[in-house]
Amino acid sequence: MQPIRATTLSLLLCAGLAGCVTQGGVSQHGSAPSGDATQAAQALYTKGQFDQAAQAYLALAGQDAAHRDYYKLLAAEAYRQEGALDRAAPVVSDIRRSHLDGEDALRFDALRAEIALKNNDPAAALSYTGKPSSRVSPQIDQRLAELRARAQAASNDPWSAAQTRVELDGQLRGLDREQNRKEILNLLTGMGAQPLAERGGALPAGDPMRPWVTEAQSQLGSVTRSPAVLDQAVGTVTGDKGVREGYKVPTKVALLLPLTGPLAGAGAAIRDGFFTNYIEAAHTNAPRPEVVVYDAGNDAQHAVAAYDKAVAEGARFVVGPLNRDGVTAIFAKGALPAPMLTLNYPNDNKNLPPAGANEFGLLPETEGAQVADHMADRGMRSAIVVISTDDFARRAGNAFKAEWQARGGTVISQATLDSASIDFASQLSAPDNQDPATSGVFISMKPQQARLLLPQLRLAKITLPVFATSHVYSGGDDATADRDLEGVEFCDAPWLFDGQPGLPRRADLSSALPSTKGVAARLFAFGMDAWGLVPYIDWMRGHPGSYLPGATGQLVADEFGRVRRVLIWARFTDGVAHPVAGSLELEAPAAAPNVESGGG
Repeated sequence: MQPIRATTLSLLLCAGLAGCVTQGGVSQHGSAPSGDATQAAQALYTKGQFDQAAQAYLALAGQDAAHRDYYKLLAAEAYRQEGALDRAAPVVSDIRRSHLDGEDALRFDALRAEIALKNNDPAAALSYTGKPSSRVSPQIDQRLAELRARAQAASNDPWSAAQTRVELDGQLRGLDREQNRKEILNLLTGMGAQPLAERGGALPAGDPMRPWVTEAQSQLGSVTRSPAVLDQAVGTVTGDKGVREGYKVPTKVALLLPLTGPLAGAGAAIRDGFFTNYIEAAHTNAPRPEVVVYDAGNDAQHAVAAYDKAVAEGARFVVGPLNRDGVTAIFAKGALPAPMLTLNYPNDNKNLPPAGANEFGLLPETEGAQVADHMADRGMRSAIVVISTDDFARRAGNAFKAEWQARGGTVISQATLDSASIDFASQLSAPDNQDPATSGVFISMKPQQARLLLPQLRLAKITLPVFATSHVYSGGDDATADRDLEGVEFCDAPWLFDGQPGLPRRADLSSALPSTKGVAARLFAFGMDAWGLVPYIDWMRGHPGSYLPGATGQLVADEFGRVRRVLIWARFTDGVAHPVAGSLELEAPAAAPNVESGGG
C-alpha cells in the first residue's frame, strides 16, 4: 500500500484517525489538555493545514512536560495526514508508549506500523498490529486490521492477509469496502489456482472465506461460480407478524428496458414477463410498488440517462438495464443513489458489484458449468466437446471445460463448427473406448446446426450420450425437425415446460402473448423472474442456500449480489422435448399468505 494520499484506502485510514481524534486531533480518551494554544492547533488541523498543526503541537510538547508524549502523538498524526511519514518517524521514535492512555497507545502502534511498512519491515509492523485484547472503537480496530493485512501481505502470507480483510469487510462501507474487496481478490488470485484450491478445500462448511475463494477461482478460470447448495425456498417460513419472511417491496420501481432500436424485441418480451408476474402477485394480496418503464436504449449513454431520470423521479429500486455497456456505465458511477437489479453483467465481470447493486442475467457460463456438473454427477469422466462459433457457444464451452476439469473430467477432443458449414465429418472422430456410462458429448449450438451434427456423429461412429445447452431447443415443439435430436438432454428454463409450480402457466398465456412462444419465451421467463426477485433479493443475499422458485430456474443470490440459476433438464423423445423426471427436485412453496410491505 502507498501512503495515505496515494491510495483510495485513505478514506479508511482517515476514518481510523477521525474516530479517535476530535477537531485538531484532541483525543476522546483520557483527560485531554485544553487552552488557547491547544485550540489554535486544533483549528489548523481542522482547516487541513497539517504541517502548521504539527509544528504547533510540537511547540506545545516542549511547553507542557506532563502531556509531552500526547502532543508529540498529535504532531506525528498531523504529519501523517500531510502524507509525510518521513517527518513523523523521528517524532514517533521520541514518544514513550507507557505515557499514553487508552486508545492513544493503539494509535501510536498504528503509526509505528505504518512507518515500519514504509521501511520494508513487515515483521515489526505485525508486532505492532495484533488484535486488541479489549474492546476498542471501530475506527481504531479497522485501522489496525488494515495495517495488519498489509503487513501479512508484505510478509508473503496472502492467505492470512485475505482472511484479515474478509473479517474487516463487514465493518466497511462505500469506497473503503470496494477497495478492500478488490484487495481480497487480488491476494487470493495472486496465490495461483493450485495453492488456492488446496487452501479452499480445507475450509469448513460455512467458513466466511468460502465465497471469496470461489470468486477468486472463477476469476482464475479454474472453476465456475456455482449456486450454493439449495436449502429452503423463500416464502416457506412465516414471520412473527404473519408475513412471508424476507418479503419487502420499495414504494416505486423503475424498469429500464430498450423500447426502441435493435433490442426492442427483447425488451418487449422481458416487459411482458415482468408485468405478467407482477399482476399475478395481486392474487395473493401481496403489496406491490408503483412501476414505471423507462426507455434505456441500446447503449451506455441512454442507460445512464434512464437511470438518472428514474432516480430523479422518485424510483427507490431500479430493474435493468439490459445491455452490458449500460450496466458497466452505471456501475462506474460509484455509490448508487438507488439500489438495482441489473438484467445483464458488466463488460468486466471480474469486479464485484458496487454497494446496492445485484446482477442477474441469462449467462452462457451458467449453462456450460451445469452441463459439466450434470455429466459428472452421472459418473462420467471423459467428454467430447463440440461447439459453434457464436459467442454464446464459445463462452458456454469455456465454462464447461473449466468446471469439467475442476470436477476431475478429461476432454478427449474438441471441435468448433462454422455455422455456415454443413459437413463436419473431417472434424469428428470416434474415441478408442466408448463407454456411455463414463463418457459423453457436450454440444452448444442452435437447433439447425445440431440437427445437422447428430446424424454425422452417428456416421462417425460416436455413440455416446449427448448433452447440450438450452440453445439446442427452439422453444416449441417441432417433432419432424427435431427427430434428429433424439435422446439429447439439455438444460433450460423450467417455465418453458410449465415445470415450475406457482407461476402463470405458459400454456394458458400462449394464445394471448406472442412473446411466450419460441426463443422469446426465455426472455419472457427472464422478465417474470426480474419481478419475482424484487421483493426477495435483499433477504436472499443474507441467507445463503435460500432460493426463489423462478421461471428460468431455481434462483440463488450469493453474498455479492450475483443471482445464479439452477436449470431444469429436458430430453428429446420422438422429436418432442420433455422434462426429465426428477430433474427439478425442489418444488415451489404453496400459495403464499397475505403479506405486508417492507420499506424500500
